Amino acid sequence: MTEEIRRTATVRTTHADAATVAAALGPDETDSMRTRVDGDVVACTVSRPTTGGLQSTLDDHLVNLRVADRVIERARSHLAADADSTDALDSTDEPQTTDTDTQPDT
Repeated sequence: MTEEIRRTATVRTTHADAATVAAALGPDETDSMRTRVDGDVVACTVSRPTTGGLQSTLDDHLVNLRVADRVIERARSHLAADADSTDALDSTDEPQTTDTDTQPDT
């Protein structure tokens, strides 16, 4: 019985919210990948039988990593902007509402 030679690489990246980035990557992981979080670092180890397969899997991982990181950054910016605009409102800035269930007097 011959033992299969595998190609292995580990990618380590630093993120403001590493756990959220790793969780976002989870659905796209295959059996050949193992991702773990250590503080602000996401480390993904990929092991494939061919160099081309390793390269392809790493390329997919890096694209997914970049998308996850950008989405999280934009969400944080959006939440921060919402918090700033909420802080700027005072009680006189409340939106006007109408009661759509009330029938007009006739």
